[in-house]
Amino acid sequence: MNSRLLRFSTLFAMLALGVSAQAGAVEYADVNLNASTISFTYNQTGSRIYGTFSKFAGDLDFDTAHPEAAHASLTIDLASIDAGSDDANTELQKPAWFDTASYPQATFESTRVKDLANDRYLISGNLTLRGLTRGVDVPVLLKAEDGIGIFVGELTLNRNDFRIGEGEWADSVVSNEINIQFRMVAPQR
Repeated sequence: MNSRLLRFSTLFAMLALGVSAQAGAVEYADVNLNASTISFTYNQTGSRIYGTFSKFAGDLDFDTAHPEAAHASLTIDLASIDAGSDDANTELQKPAWFDTASYPQATFESTRVKDLANDRYLISGNLTLRGLTRGVDVPVLLKAEDGIGIFVGELTLNRNDFRIGEGEWADSVVSNEINIQFRMVAPQR
């Protein structure tokens, strides 16, 4: 009788642990664009410059129980750039930089998500900018707050990989490394 009770207790405990692990899983979807941000920093003639993009669209399907099945995409309206001055904003839309007349958007499409533990993930995907597509790995931290998920990440782009800042701008006046920071907010599903 004791061995039967022990087996029942063990089975019950295993089932309870399985249920609690599933109960802890959270699904996030539908990026809240009003609460989300995309910004960037770079160096120009020794000064740190900060800027933002105000228009973008994001799509997210993320289940913490199955992050490997997650999908994320992002489309950025490059004409919505604010690099701190009207002159800079106008210059960045010209053919030497983003060439927004020919390439109005930058896009990111995830191809794989790896769980790094402790609410940290590595989202791999394809970034397309100026008609060029490059694979990127984006480390992301997920912060859960009051029924929403806040996905915070940063990556460094090499502007030469996308032919950004050609011609007279190809020298070292503007750093080759551009740091992109984002904060994507999504409610629980």
